[in-house]
Amino acid sequence: MGQVIVSLAAMFASLTLFIAGTSLLTTVVAVELGVDGLSTLQVGLVLGCHSVGFVIGSLFATRLVRRVGQVRSFAAFAAVACSASLIHPLFFDGALWAVLRVLVGFCAAGLIMVLESWISGRATHATRGALLGIYQVVFFFAAALGQYLVSLGETDDYPIYTIVAILIVMSLVPLALTRSEAPAPDTADRLRFRQLYALSPSGLLGGIAGGALVAGFSTLAPVYASDIGMSLAEVSRYMAFAVLATMAIQWPIGRLSDHFDRRLTVAAISTIATLAGIAAAVVGAHDLRVLYVATAPLFGLAACLYPISLSMINDNMDRGDPISASAGLLLAYGVGTCIGPVAGAVFMQGLGPAGLFVFLAGVFALYSLFVFWRGFTTPSVPVADQSRFVTIVAANTSPAILELDPRHELYMETPHIFDELHAGPAPGVEPAESPTKADGPGV
Repeated sequence: MGQVIVSLAAMFASLTLFIAGTSLLTTVVAVELGVDGLSTLQVGLVLGCHSVGFVIGSLFATRLVRRVGQVRSFAAFAAVACSASLIHPLFFDGALWAVLRVLVGFCAAGLIMVLESWISGRATHATRGALLGIYQVVFFFAAALGQYLVSLGETDDYPIYTIVAILIVMSLVPLALTRSEAPAPDTADRLRFRQLYALSPSGLLGGIAGGALVAGFSTLAPVYASDIGMSLAEVSRYMAFAVLATMAIQWPIGRLSDHFDRRLTVAAISTIATLAGIAAAVVGAHDLRVLYVATAPLFGLAACLYPISLSMINDNMDRGDPISASAGLLLAYGVGTCIGPVAGAVFMQGLGPAGLFVFLAGVFALYSLFVFWRGFTTPSVPVADQSRFVTIVAANTSPAILELDPRHELYMETPHIFDELHAGPAPGVEPAESPTKADGPGV
């Protein structure tokens, strides 16, 4: 295990530098847009372009990587992302910045895919879970580091964007110098949304809601903090706190969902997050202690929705290809990340800065009501039959990292769960029952 970690040290160093750079850029751009005269809706549209670019990149960047190789494609993605970050302070134009956000998002998808496929390609059945855990810690540490770096310069000044460019381009150095052989990237198949809905309606909608909540907060919270009078240093500390709180909350929530009915767990945490969102909306602007206390469960539980939703889908799979299901849910999460910044900005434009937390509380409340309704109308998977919860970061990740999920070994020896949906029933054969462990539709 130690030799594997040492051999991947360069990959984790590149990951740290790149995530820190893009995390820093996101907050800097959000704050600068918020103070430069654009309407809140325009700010949301520009910020949401990063998610659009990331989703497009996750779908199509594999072709470039296969054509020119891992290291060359990584260098190309890093060069474009570095250049895009340096263009920001040269020309302040909302439309141009939207294009730059798409470019950075596309390149981020390609860069992350290269790093994650490299890491997953070195994993074995024995080391898979440990590598996934290390990946989570590195990811959260890098994201928090990027937030702390926000206070190093003014958002309308060139030096802070230079720091972003340095971090992104330096992420190329460890990868370029490694002697480790690059694995060929795989093209991930994805289940369609209707197939995921057949497995678990709560899981599919939880993935979309999780993406909307995480992206809505991470992109618009700096705007909110700036609007209520926080200095740049205070914005930096607040966003770093939110990231670290998320890392701390993931493990206990996961263990809780392993020991209780998963739908009940997700409905309960959504209710708690709804109350936290209401508290932040009403009091947060006037009392920073309340804002911090409310942010921890609000953002932390939002980040828990994707791994819990993935667990609910795994709970209802007794055969088939779980990686395709995971990749499909990751795409649903990506759709949510495109929606969250725009929808949150609409609420902020109509209700003021507190509208962000009204939006977050509203999404949590609607999802909680849906899950409670499903719990009353359909049977649950028994707790004894639930799969083990595995923490997986969904933000800025590609399907390559899903191969590290140790639960996938449980299903890989059986036929694809949805072959019959593509081929249809054979003549004279009755249609099969819904492919879930529970009697009836998925949870």
